[in-house]
Amino acid sequence: MLAKRIIPCLDIKDGVTVKGVNFTELRHAGDPVELGAEYSRQGADELVFLDITASHEGRKTFVDLVRRVAENISIPFTVGGGIHELKDVETLLNAGADKISVNSAALRHPDLISEIALHFGNQVVVTAVDAHLENGKWTCYLNGGRIPAGKELFSWAKEAQERGAGEILFTSMNHDGVKDGYANEALRMLSETLSIPVIASGGAGAPEHFRDAFLLGKADAALAASVFHFGEISIPRLKTYLAGEGVNVRTI
Repeated sequence: MLAKRIIPCLDIKDGVTVKGVNFTELRHAGDPVELGAEYSRQGADELVFLDITASHEGRKTFVDLVRRVAENISIPFTVGGGIHELKDVETLLNAGADKISVNSAALRHPDLISEIALHFGNQVVVTAVDAHLENGKWTCYLNGGRIPAGKELFSWAKEAQERGAGEILFTSMNHDGVKDGYANEALRMLSETLSIPVIASGGAGAPEHFRDAFLLGKADAALAASVFHFGEISIPRLKTYLAGEGVNVRTI
């Protein structure tokens, strides 16, 4: 069985790392280059960099910042935000990204997933999905959770897989920043429906939440931000805890 992955996430706004609650009330969380280097040293399995306002502001992601982060880490690096065409993907891969996360652009133009997979390989394409539970239904959102996309989580995730996505990064907007655990029921349904890895995002507040995402939600990886940025959970201690709970993780 493949080891479960622990993935810190750098949400970037105006060139700095930020973190909020339910996609709002953003606060400064540190320098992305320093944070990335520290997580690499601590034994994180991967690092995700999301320029969270690029799509909303109609611009490209901060390529120079991506390059600086990439130069200071030795783990796989996923970058998302403001990616609309193959040229954007090539630029970010050349800047040091290993994978590309597409969200809003993929919802608007689903063929983008297929195009990236065809040109660069399925392993490069991470389809990120921000979804909100409304009246028992998970609705996907565009532009950093601002605009409903008119698509349902499970059907869109399956379509993304069929179009060539190598992974699904599912963020529960209901759970984001609340720190009361991941959306494990939805995670389990995704994991059982799809044949590609599912990354859990939104809700980590304690080591037990990671354990539950893996054992109950059947996620392949768990992404978190504030608990790492503000020193509430250290990655080495988290991995030691998870190993003790029977979760297969890579240790330093």
